[in-house]
Amino acid sequence: MRLYALCKKTWVMSLLVFALVVSLTPVSQAAASLSVSQALENQNNSVQAVKGYVVGQPTGTSTVITSNYPNDYALALADSSNETNTDKMVYVQIPSNLRSTFGLQSHSELKGKILTVTGTLTPYFSHPGIKSVTSISTETGGTDPTPDPTEPTVPVEDYYRTAAGKTGNTLKTELHNIIDHHTELSYSAVWEALKKTDEDPANANNVILLYTGRSQAKSTNGGGVDDWNREHVWAKSHGDFGTAMGPGTDLHHLRPTDVSVNSKRGNLDFDNGGTEHSEALGNYFDSDSWEPRDEVKGDVARMLFYMAVRYEGDVSDEPDLELNNTVNNGTAPYHGKLSVLLQWNAQDPVDDRERRRNDIIYSDYQHNRNPFIDHPEWVNEIWN
Repeated sequence: MRLYALCKKTWVMSLLVFALVVSLTPVSQAAASLSVSQALENQNNSVQAVKGYVVGQPTGTSTVITSNYPNDYALALADSSNETNTDKMVYVQIPSNLRSTFGLQSHSELKGKILTVTGTLTPYFSHPGIKSVTSISTETGGTDPTPDPTEPTVPVEDYYRTAAGKTGNTLKTELHNIIDHHTELSYSAVWEALKKTDEDPANANNVILLYTGRSQAKSTNGGGVDDWNREHVWAKSHGDFGTAMGPGTDLHHLRPTDVSVNSKRGNLDFDNGGTEHSEALGNYFDSDSWEPRDEVKGDVARMLFYMAVRYEGDVSDEPDLELNNTVNNGTAPYHGKLSVLLQWNAQDPVDDRERRRNDIIYSDYQHNRNPFIDHPEWVNEIWN
């Protein structure tokens, strides 16, 4: 009996020691984190930790921007720091208490860094995501690659995925939905933006002027006779939108032009014929129309096609802009001459300078694209 009692006492003490050891041993706070690819496959409303590289900020189902972040509300993670395919990204909704620490507008340097995000695996922006986030932590490692500003941040075909196979008004409506709600600039911000979008590739200190083709110093912007200023290719009086944010500051139809040439063009519609301009050779004008030089005829046409799709009047403070086959449109929200613009689109195909400009506006400023630079064939699908 005494031997039994001794053994029993020893056994109880062993259990106590074991319990003490267990109580002093740190307990793992969570299971191993998931990769982004695993998070994409398990959108099942479970709470998980997900580790990945910050690759940008989602602004739509298939749109992730990589600079000029509009707010601190969201970020996108991927398994690779150089990922550009949104199908391989998970979108993170950042809670209000973490935005000042992990929002990309406040901390753009987070791009390329590794984060671990704990939250509920559920769609965000109608895309695989993480919501109801409880914690975000920075991990060691990661890179901060500098993107090429001429490379689209989302593959072009992914950007237009929902427009595939559509024609006519259905295509026009879908393209409007894709390019709508862009990041808007102030009119003063347009000055600096044009210095980048229209930079002379042969001289980084200059911009190329639309109608004259002249390379001129970026620093000479202003209102003087030989300065350059901001030309509204869709005349701002056609719809009476002035320089208001939105149509009045949309870079897709704003170009640097010589001040006096811009004044002569005024709010004229576009058509063939007239008297050649003495300073802007190759450009012709009469009392009701302006014909740009051959090298930019297609550029002008595609800018107007963009405006007619982007602005449909579905927002209370935006005009419904449409193309017609007349001139002398005055303050009506119309621009012509459609039949001539269709000819110019075919006559002057898209060139690399247009493509580069489109990419810069998309990646660095507005985060939307001109569909008719990416797909000039869509012009005839809609207007012919």
